[in-house]
Amino acid sequence: MSLSRAVSLAVLALAFGQTASAQGAPQVTRFTVRVENISRGEVLKLSTGMTAPFVAAPTFWVLHTANANPIFTGGRPEADNGLEQLAETGNPEGLIKYVSAASGVAAVGADARPVGATGDGPLTPGQAYEFELSASPGQSLSLAWMFGQSNDLFYSNERPIALFAGGEPVSGDLTAQLALWDAGTEVNEEPGLGPSQAPRQKSPDAGVPEAESVARVRDKYSYPRTGDVLRLTVTPTRAAVSAQ
Repeated sequence: MSLSRAVSLAVLALAFGQTASAQGAPQVTRFTVRVENISRGEVLKLSTGMTAPFVAAPTFWVLHTANANPIFTGGRPEADNGLEQLAETGNPEGLIKYVSAASGVAAVGADARPVGATGDGPLTPGQAYEFELSASPGQSLSLAWMFGQSNDLFYSNERPIALFAGGEPVSGDLTAQLALWDAGTEVNEEPGLGPSQAPRQKSPDAGVPEAESVARVRDKYSYPRTGDVLRLTVTPTRAAVSAQ
């Protein structure tokens, strides 16, 4: 299924989730969330002496009240919830379907269209995804998206991002809460060079499967520092209003 279709599903889920949230919360604040690829040029240095660009896949997000990230649990295997699909191909469709039904989830969504673009696509150097959501005190944000030049690596915040502190909406650069994770579903190849990675593979399941727990990426390869290639910002764009 295309990313456009996946995003359409997300819009439907979001509409339902915001209705449920409005009915049970005393106030709602509108936030803008921006995910930027701040890398320049081709920052991946390959063993061949060549270089490759850093590319991020569409951003999946979930607004929830649970204390734990509903996308994954570090140290445990992928829960057959669509994370493997996202980490290996960049497609968030499976996560949208699975996570939207989880307890404590208010809304889910996915953004696949870079700001200013006329169609969906990956996030290349200098581009950004930007989306809006409505949240109430007590709600948190969890995100995930594929490190495009990999077999099954993804960026996420293991600890949910609280959107309110002391009852006030949070604002600012939250990149420090992101980390690069390994879904443990496919053997890693050199980033930017592996033939079984999304930009080069002939089929979605081209790589060598493995059954490891989800963990921070640790292998023999080199990866850019998260803060050198990505920026995550959250900005309240509309004051809190009482729910009707």
